[in-house]
Amino acid sequence: MLNKVPEVTLIFWAIKVLSTTVGETGADYLAVHVGLGANLTTACMASLLLAALALQLRTRGYTPWIYWLTVVLVSTVGTQITDLLTDRLEISLYVSTAVFACTLAATFTIWFAVERTLSIRTIVTTRRELFYWAAVLVTFALGTAAGDLATEALGLGFALGLVVFGVLIAFVAVFHTLGANPVLTFWLAYILTRPLGASLGDLLSQSQNYGGVGLGTINTSLAFLTMIIALVAWVTFEGDRSEGADPAQ
Repeated sequence: MLNKVPEVTLIFWAIKVLSTTVGETGADYLAVHVGLGANLTTACMASLLLAALALQLRTRGYTPWIYWLTVVLVSTVGTQITDLLTDRLEISLYVSTAVFACTLAATFTIWFAVERTLSIRTIVTTRRELFYWAAVLVTFALGTAAGDLATEALGLGFALGLVVFGVLIAFVAVFHTLGANPVLTFWLAYILTRPLGASLGDLLSQSQNYGGVGLGTINTSLAFLTMIIALVAWVTFEGDRSEGADPAQ
């Protein structure tokens, strides 16, 4: 197969952050405002995720709309997993953050032991792709737990949490520029963009009484979904245009 993961560009990170925001606000909208509840929302989103993942696994290369649809659904399911542990089972955010961190470490350890690489530039077999999506799901769950821990349990709030996680990502970018291991810096940034996007989503959607802007979950979700669709359409158009270009030019 061709590599199943897109090139890591600014557009990649932009869609990633937008997807994490939609995962946060979309899950809240379905569970609270639509009234589905956490259990039914998780079941519905997990079913959609399995369908999207099956479609993604059947492709022979990177297909933008299928890949990013899967990312959005992974974001939503990862958010719901953490929310279920916190709200339903009343598990401390300290505990869930630690558990997901250990789970991610175990996932990476097994992945590396089997494939001898964690690079996203080598997702060219079904087994590697399964390892990749397992790691992505755990990063979303971990990012949700870590973000809630910082903004709620530690009292940073949405705005300060957004700044803190933005600064951490900037440090990772600097280390990457200075020659740090690209695989390590990629996965660190991937984890940190989850709480960054969640903080952004909460800041925009939550009421002013809770320190937010007050746009609401539906407006925030629709706005960010529109931007995701526009960016995915753009990268699809650019990919089709480059494939159709005259190689002699």
